[in-house]
Amino acid sequence: MLTILGFAMIATFLVLIMLKKMSPISALVLIPALFCVFVGKGAELGDYVIDGVTGLAPTAAMLMFAIVYFGVMIDVGLFDPIVRGILGFCKADPMRIVVGTAVLAAIVSLDGDGSTTFMITVSAMYPLYKRLRMSLVVMTGVAAMANGVMNTLPWGGPTARAATALKVDAGDIFVPMIPALAMGLVFVLALAYVLGRRERRRLGVLTLDEALVEETETVLVGAGTGAGAGAGTRSSGGAGSGTDASRAEPAPGGDGFQGLDPHRPTLRPRLYWFNALLTVGLLTAMIMELLPIPVLFLLGAALALAVNFPHMPDQKARIAAHAENVLNVSGMVFAAAVFTGVLQGTGMVDHMADWLVGNIPDGMGPHMALVTGVLSIPLTYFMSNDGFYFGILPVLAEAGQAHGVSSLEIARASIVGQPLHMSSPLVPAVYVLVGMAKVEFGDHTRFVVKWAALTSLVVLGAGLVFGTV
Repeated sequence: MLTILGFAMIATFLVLIMLKKMSPISALVLIPALFCVFVGKGAELGDYVIDGVTGLAPTAAMLMFAIVYFGVMIDVGLFDPIVRGILGFCKADPMRIVVGTAVLAAIVSLDGDGSTTFMITVSAMYPLYKRLRMSLVVMTGVAAMANGVMNTLPWGGPTARAATALKVDAGDIFVPMIPALAMGLVFVLALAYVLGRRERRRLGVLTLDEALVEETETVLVGAGTGAGAGAGTRSSGGAGSGTDASRAEPAPGGDGFQGLDPHRPTLRPRLYWFNALLTVGLLTAMIMELLPIPVLFLLGAALALAVNFPHMPDQKARIAAHAENVLNVSGMVFAAAVFTGVLQGTGMVDHMADWLVGNIPDGMGPHMALVTGVLSIPLTYFMSNDGFYFGILPVLAEAGQAHGVSSLEIARASIVGQPLHMSSPLVPAVYVLVGMAKVEFGDHTRFVVKWAALTSLVVLGAGLVFGTV
C-alpha cells in the first residue's frame, strides 16, 4: 500500500504542477500532507516536516547567502568580462545564443554548485532571450542539462556519495567515465545547436533594432521573482544604489548586445581583483571543504558587502535588491522539505525502492550495471541523491556482486541519471533557475524531461560502448 501511495503522491504532484493547477510551493506542501493523512499518520506530520526542514536547513542557508554573494559580485562587475565574451560570440543569432548558454553553464559548473551556475548563466543570457523574444524554457532546459552532466565531477556531490556508499575511490568512478560524460556534454551541445536552429527559423537572425522590446527589461540576480511572475523595472533604493544593477542595454555601435549595464552605479572597478581573489578563494575553500559551504558563503557575503559597500544604506540597498529571490528560493526549499519529510518519514520511499529492486528479473543479474544506470534516471528524479546513493545503491551493488558485477561498475552506472536529476522538484537549485528566468516550473518540466532523459541514456550508452559500465 505504501508503494502505491508513494508513486501516486509523486504522480499527483507532477500532474498538478505541469497542468498549472497548483503552484510548486502549494503542491510541495499540501499534497504530501494529504497523503500523510491517507497513510494514517497525520498525527506525525509535524515530526516529518521538522525532520525534513532540519535536513534541508543547511541547503537553504547556503542558497540564501550564495544568492546574496553572487548577486553582489554581479552588481560590482566581476563577471562582466565573461559576459562580454559570451555575448560577443552570440551576437543576435538565436542559434549561437542557445549554444552559448550550454557552454557558459558547463564552464561555470566546474565549481560544483548548481545554484552558482544558474545564477551566473541566467544573469548573463536572460537579456538576450528577452530582447530576441526567444523561448526561456530553452534557456533553462539547456542550462540544467549542461549542469547535470558536469554535476558528476568528484566534488559535485553524486560521485562522492556513490564512492562513500560503496566504499570505493571517487577517482576510480569518475576518471573512466570521462569519455562517456564527454559524449553526454557533446550531445547537450548538439541539442543546443538543434534547438538554436529551431529558434533561428522561428525568429531569424535579427539586428539590435529589430530585437528591441518596448520597455527596458531589468535583469538582476535579486530581481528574479517566483516562477511565472511578471517582469518589470524596479528601483532598489538606497544611497548610491540608483537603478537596478543589471539593466539590459544595447551596446554602443548598434549591432551587439550589452547584457549588463556598463554604467550601473554599483560597479566597483577598483576592487575588481579583490573580488576576483575573494571568489577564487571562496570556491577553493569550498572544493577543499575547509569549512561547511553555508558558513563559507555567509562569511563571503558579509565580507563582499562590507568591502564593496562600506556605507550602511548601500548595504541595505543591495540586500533589498536580492531579498525577493532569496525569499522565493528559501521558501521553495522549505516547502520541498515537507515533501521529502513525508516520503521518508512514512516509509514510502523505502517501500518504493524495495519494490523496484525486488522486481528485477533474475536473468538481469549479470547486467546489473545496465539496470542500475536505467534505474538511476527515474529514481534520482523522484528522490534525493542521498536517498538513492545511500539507500538504494548499496542494494543494487550487493545484487550485482552476487552475479560477478563489480561495485565500481555499479557506481559508474549510478551517476548517469544526473542530467535529469538537476531538474527534479527536490533539487533546490532548479528553483533558482526557474525563478530568475521567470519560467513556470511546470513549463520547464514539460520541456526538459524528455531531453534530459535522452542525455542520460546517451551517457549510459557511451559507458557501455567504452566498457566502463
